[in-house]
Amino acid sequence: MSVRNEIKAQIIRAGFTMQEVVDRLHEEYDWSDSVSNLSAKLQRESIRYKEVVELADVLGYDIIWQKWRDRV
Repeated sequence: MSVRNEIKAQIIRAGFTMQEVVDRLHEEYDWSDSVSNLSAKLQRESIRYKEVVELADVLGYDIIWQKWRDRV
């Protein structure tokens, strides 16, 4: 799954619209208040890790790094 589709799916699962997410990011992290800016980052897959962490935060998620068990 692409970064764009994964993040958009998480936004939908969390019960938010893109506008609601952008509004929260703008309020809490001083992001641009433009949905098109977030959409462009997702489309280009140029979103930074720090931005993904902030996005996860406003959605109510933690990003957890988990070691693979055994890979065949």
